[in-house]
Amino acid sequence: MILSDFFDYLMLGYNVIVHQLASTVPFTAGISHTSLPRQAIFPGPWEEYIRAPIDKSHIRPEKIWHVEGYVSAPEALLELEEANSSTTLDPGGLVILEFPENIAGLACFDISSVSGARNHIALAYSESPKFAGRLPDATTDRQERDLPLYLPIKTTGTTCVRPEFVRGAFKYLTIYIPEHPPKPEDVWSEDEPSSPSEDFDRHLDTHQKHLGHRTRRVSISSLYINCTAFPSNPNPRAYTGYFSSSSRLLNRIWYSGAYTLQLTTIDPAEGSSLVDYNRKVNHNHSPQGSWYSNFSIANGTAVTTDGAKRDRMAYPGDMAIAVPGIAISTYDMISVRTALDSLFIRQYADGSLPYAGPPMGYSGEFSDTYHLHTLLGVWNYILFTNDIPWLQSHWSAYLEAFEYSLAKVDLTGLFHVTSVHDWLRPGMTGHNLEATGIMYYVMQNTFRLADEILKDPYAKAQFDRWKVIGQRMERGVELLWCEESGLYCDNVGRRGCGGSEETLPQDGNSWAILSGVVANKTRRLEVSGNLRKRWTKYGAPATEFPNVISPFASSFELLAHCAAGNHDAAVELTELMWGYMLDGDGFTNSTCVEGYRVDGDIQYPAYWSSARNSHAHGWSTGPTMVLLTEILGITLESPLGKTWTIEPHLTKWLKHARGGFATGMGRFEVVLRRMKTETLGRVEVLDIDTPRGSKGTVVFGPTWLVKGGKSQYIKYLDHGSRVEEATTELMEGVLMEDDEWQRPEMEERPVGVVDWEALEENYVTGP
Repeated sequence: MILSDFFDYLMLGYNVIVHQLASTVPFTAGISHTSLPRQAIFPGPWEEYIRAPIDKSHIRPEKIWHVEGYVSAPEALLELEEANSSTTLDPGGLVILEFPENIAGLACFDISSVSGARNHIALAYSESPKFAGRLPDATTDRQERDLPLYLPIKTTGTTCVRPEFVRGAFKYLTIYIPEHPPKPEDVWSEDEPSSPSEDFDRHLDTHQKHLGHRTRRVSISSLYINCTAFPSNPNPRAYTGYFSSSSRLLNRIWYSGAYTLQLTTIDPAEGSSLVDYNRKVNHNHSPQGSWYSNFSIANGTAVTTDGAKRDRMAYPGDMAIAVPGIAISTYDMISVRTALDSLFIRQYADGSLPYAGPPMGYSGEFSDTYHLHTLLGVWNYILFTNDIPWLQSHWSAYLEAFEYSLAKVDLTGLFHVTSVHDWLRPGMTGHNLEATGIMYYVMQNTFRLADEILKDPYAKAQFDRWKVIGQRMERGVELLWCEESGLYCDNVGRRGCGGSEETLPQDGNSWAILSGVVANKTRRLEVSGNLRKRWTKYGAPATEFPNVISPFASSFELLAHCAAGNHDAAVELTELMWGYMLDGDGFTNSTCVEGYRVDGDIQYPAYWSSARNSHAHGWSTGPTMVLLTEILGITLESPLGKTWTIEPHLTKWLKHARGGFATGMGRFEVVLRRMKTETLGRVEVLDIDTPRGSKGTVVFGPTWLVKGGKSQYIKYLDHGSRVEEATTELMEGVLMEDDEWQRPEMEERPVGVVDWEALEENYVTGP
């Protein structure tokens, strides 16, 4: 079709012309979640953003961050140094090493010489530069900082930290020779029985008289980290998805989320560093401030967990964010299945599910919302794997858990929460907005699991009853609408509209929109706009938890903006908030932090010790999912994507964006670009590639039904957003780069103000 013909079509009022192109490259078969590919599915220049190491068994430090005392040739420890050089440390000598990104694993030392008796290298790990020093950052709240780990050095050769002391996340490693040999009871990492301190002190006095203070000396020819995280694939860079755009910051954010999800995926035998909580189960006698990663938290070879450094256990709260993120980046779905199994195996007699996996689940720990998040994890696992045998084996337990929660929706149409536990935020009791939204979302997924996937006659017989309850929830949520603020309130009662503690929660308002329990498009857009008005310099405040900026709750806000049709806001918040997490003072510049304070400080206000904050937390990785499923708009409508919808949104912030992921059906890929023509002005060009044998819907202005394969569309922005078929001649001869497009400026926002009294009131207590 020539351009003059296209004008004729415009005059006739035609909205769209579609031309589906034949595939020009060989079809790529689907991948298996039980046998991951060893090479990237989408190789390209965007791989420069991957943070995972090329060789995970041998990661070398990048910089010398600090040196104290007697240390010769500290630079010999760096990657680029020549062989045959060594770093020598005397008592008091200290080196702080900085790695290129947040990493995990076992520290190994090639010892070239050692002199003196009872030599130890003290190790202190920190994710943040704020806590790089002689003490590590923290894994519990029992004390402000963890104890250093003493590694005995008895001979030359390679000495590695023992597996039970794998540190789950750190960017800074401090090594030093203590001024005096540590007392036996301080060397908590050794198996040898401790002798009394008095005897040791007398021995040390005599020893030092004969040998002198500085006779202990260690020379290190090499230091490296053997990373034990993401055990499912020996090639950590073999990504099954990708994202690339005109925003380098967005690209970094996508890959930081993917990498965070790799760090939080571990060998199940290397779980839970919470020694105080573990004690309830394994009765350990480890001293306060010590830490281990040797609690078996599940059966299997890999498991996705809450945090890399801390909370190394299966937490359901992560699953609505982490599971889709894993599926579209590395496809490590075995780790998801292992986590789900660790929860279902400890299902309580009444059908409820534990707050988290082992070491929780032995003492009745429970959360209404986390119980529902487990069911969301089931939906996402099945959607991306089509593991029907697994679903069938868990279906009765799933239905029991679903009915347990459904019974908590009373005649108000709201979910009545009986557990105070959620994501550590206060106010989780009574008729709650967030729980109602999650319950409604779980209900829609349960309909689809029962009807479309399993075709279960028993469950289908419950549909009428479920639908009545769903309709009641749609009405009930309006009881929480606050007309004056244009947002929903947290609960009925004191945290309700006009209540003594009126709270307009970020999590609840986000869930009300993204779940679909609020169907009115005008109302949804109003909520989106009013959430945006609350943003501050460093992100979106979680008003339900004073002083907190939560990437977890904000990940749901991203989804809510997209559900409301406000994709501009989703990209804007991603750059504002996750951009700060990458480039702000005190962060790792490589992974997604658990949370931080409204004034931008790295303290997560749930904890009194700032050092406890986890800088690699799976629940904080929302943009990794959102940029592919909402901005590029690739949505699986049935397991593996046998049916799908593609509805991309370039937004005002991007000149071009592309990305995709693979499942058992094959590759899904979208490329969207701003271009221009000499005569028709500005255009958007959309290319899609979907698996053969699939079918779906493309929404790009109008809507079309499309079979799997390659297709291209051109939208003329200066002519009513109409679309022309993308012929090869047109693509090569008419389209050119839109060099006039300019990205708008980000809005300036004030710094959030800390309520210091509320900060102390809301510190949590626990392991």
